[in-house]
Amino acid sequence: MCIVVLGDSLTAGYGLAMPTAFPARLQAALQRRGQQLRVVNAGISGDTSMGGLARLDWALADRPDLMIVALGANDALRGLDPAQTRQNINSILSRLQKNGVKALLAGMKAPRNLGEDYYTRFDRIYPQLARQHNVPFYPFFLDGVAGNPGLNQTDGIHPTAAGVEIMVQGILPLVEETLARIVETAGECAD
Repeated sequence: MCIVVLGDSLTAGYGLAMPTAFPARLQAALQRRGQQLRVVNAGISGDTSMGGLARLDWALADRPDLMIVALGANDALRGLDPAQTRQNINSILSRLQKNGVKALLAGMKAPRNLGEDYYTRFDRIYPQLARQHNVPFYPFFLDGVAGNPGLNQTDGIHPTAAGVEIMVQGILPLVEETLARIVETAGECAD
């Protein structure tokens, strides 16, 4: 089986050694639980939802059984229009469905300093799209990590290795539940 994590610096492992990046730690956690699979790191630091959409075909080349979509953090940090973020992620989820790839949507929250109107519109994107596309939904990718200085690098944005472990433990039950629903005929990642 193959999982691709389509994301930004939070998945790419900004400031971390690759073995401590989110995809590598998720793979290790799943393998410890008896899952024989590979998790592909399709995270690019600085990427927005538009960038993720633009490179979706590249990520699909690995023929994933499951794609975790974890985009939007940079959209919010840059104050991009939530309607555009929504449109990009909607397009990603639609294309995954069209290609027969199961998706899991990892939500993001906008910084509160952008104002209530902005963060309310942004934060609604993820639960709405999860319902619309009927995909498993993890409400906040940085749950338990955001705002905790001990779990973030000095920039206060990117998780430390310990922070990544908390992210993995948080999303792991939903990933396992989603994998259990995927047919046994799933293949391997393309080499």
